[in-house]
Amino acid sequence: MAEIKIYTRKWCGYCTAALGLLRAKQVAFEEIDCTGDDVKRRWLAEASGQSTVPQIFIDGSPVGGFSELRELDRSGKLDELLQR
Repeated sequence: MAEIKIYTRKWCGYCTAALGLLRAKQVAFEEIDCTGDDVKRRWLAEASGQSTVPQIFIDGSPVGGFSELRELDRSGKLDELLQR
């Protein structure tokens, strides 16, 4: 099974939605809370090319935020990525 990391902030609706989608898939993931952590947010922007959360990484590769995760799910590609 793929290694999934999701970077989130408290009170973020998109983060909640992304977490819900991953939970519905019944996959293990690591949630990393970036609330108030400027160092972690700078690293995340460099690693993902995005300054927003959530940011999801599957097997170390950034896949984007909730919108991208939802589109991967709708297209069936998310299941492929998760089965690696």
